[in-house]
Amino acid sequence: MRYLINMSYDGSKFYGYQIQNNEKTVEGEIERILSKILNIKINTIASSRTDRGVHALNQYCHFDYDKKIDTKKLKHSINSLIDKSIYIKKISLVNSDFHARYNVVEKQYIYKINMLDYDPINKDYIFQYNKKISRELLEIFINKISGCHNFKSFTSDKDKDNYERNIKVEYKIQNKTLYLKFTSSGFLRYMIRNIVGLLIDINEGKKKIEDIDLIFKSQNRTSCGRCAMSCGLYLDKIKFK
Repeated sequence: MRYLINMSYDGSKFYGYQIQNNEKTVEGEIERILSKILNIKINTIASSRTDRGVHALNQYCHFDYDKKIDTKKLKHSINSLIDKSIYIKKISLVNSDFHARYNVVEKQYIYKINMLDYDPINKDYIFQYNKKISRELLEIFINKISGCHNFKSFTSDKDKDNYERNIKVEYKIQNKTLYLKFTSSGFLRYMIRNIVGLLIDINEGKKKIEDIDLIFKSQNRTSCGRCAMSCGLYLDKIKFK
């Protein structure tokens, strides 16, 4: 039987999602507690592998277990034992052919930027840029970045067969916090953070808005510039087919 877990977590407390030797990770915690409760080694498959410091409002993973489980009791048991920076929101029994990674049709990320004074309380949860980014720049930037492009210049991935992605970028400003929303069927590693880093560089005059076309054309990571900090990035929503 296959079970789907929906969770949220504070990424600042972990060395990323994926299991790593001698490091505390979200996947490591999930599998450790599941294995303890079910008294058998449990392996999980996640919808997305978030990097160190990246948060999740809705992350998913599935695991297989050959017995029927009371999912509400399991949810309670996991939450009572697991690190308090992780919260299991729901556990569901799904079809045996469901796959938490391959059944994804859309992912949505949010990146938060503080444009007011430095906020030490939220430094692990909102990128402390502490400078204004105009709506005019945002409109032009988003118009150029959105759509179908080759994003090879925006990733450290070197072994992909296809770097083309179709993304939708939106924004809102609330209480001087900029919320950038990125939606696509899939993203490359560091892609969103590199896009945000380019926005910052353009806002500071280190690059020009016209450079975006040249960066896409170059297909070279060094042409893009800085990678924005992970603290402002949230895995927000995942849709399955």
